[in-house]
Amino acid sequence: MAKTTKTALVKEKKSIHKDVSVEPKKVKKGEKKVTKPVKKASLKKEVPVETPVPSEEKMQVIEEYQVKPGDTGSPEVQVALLSQRIEKLAGHLKSNPSDNHSRRGLLGIVSKRRRLLNYLEKKDKKRYTEIVKKVGLSK
Repeated sequence: MAKTTKTALVKEKKSIHKDVSVEPKKVKKGEKKVTKPVKKASLKKEVPVETPVPSEEKMQVIEEYQVKPGDTGSPEVQVALLSQRIEKLAGHLKSNPSDNHSRRGLLGIVSKRRRLLNYLEKKDKKRYTEIVKKVGLSK
């Protein structure tokens, strides 16, 4: 077995982390020499990211529940989209009762919808009652 020296180990560590180089810091008399990592500029080319186009079903829900044209993030739209996903998952779980991963996802979606509705109820009671009636929730 060949002996490895300290410098060989340091070189090996440097080769593992190619995007980080160690740059020595100027040291005053009586201080320890400390090196700190400095990130090099990334050589990757920036590629424009295309946003995915929502499905027809999703676009219909957005158009129906939007507060103003172009609105996709209002609580009303989010609650409607979550309600649609909940209906789909509930149907899936009726035919696949042992799918516990989907059941856990469903519980997360239901709680997110509940949090949005609680927010909307505190913020604007009128909008809350309208969305509850429109989506068909009991409360």
